[in-house]
Amino acid sequence: MRGEIKLWSFTQDPLAIIQYEPLETSDGRTVELESVRPQKDFLVARVVGVSDRTAAEALRNVELYVPRDRLPAIEEEATWYISDLIGLAAHDTSGATVGKVTAVHNFGAGDVIELASAADGQTFLLPFAAETVPEVDIVAGRIVVVLPRESDDVAGDGPHDLP
Repeated sequence: MRGEIKLWSFTQDPLAIIQYEPLETSDGRTVELESVRPQKDFLVARVVGVSDRTAAEALRNVELYVPRDRLPAIEEEATWYISDLIGLAAHDTSGATVGKVTAVHNFGAGDVIELASAADGQTFLLPFAAETVPEVDIVAGRIVVVLPRESDDVAGDGPHDLP
């Protein structure tokens, strides 16, 4: 009503989003936040230059980004920015190329890594856990993945196509 927007922040502390301003859109526009307050599962933000409902609706479904160079260095071990993982080559434990990382998701039960198969480009998901991704080497541009075997088929519905 007053030009405020709903904002979903994917920073560890949702309110930390204000430390990374200005935010950017995929088409290069900048967005400055005038104020931010928490609401149930999202933030309510007032954007500089947006003072009414019509202007706020123009921002509906616009994704806002923080340029990677504005993010602080990570000091914790085994912690990465998702943007640093996208595009890494994925190898199995024998060193064979499996594919590359296309996304990291969290559907509520933990992180899941999405890989595009080197063989056919089809994507598949693996839990992003030490058991299935025992090595992440950002500098070398690769991860090591432990692929499930057909004999590990717990559903009992037959073999699955794996890369």
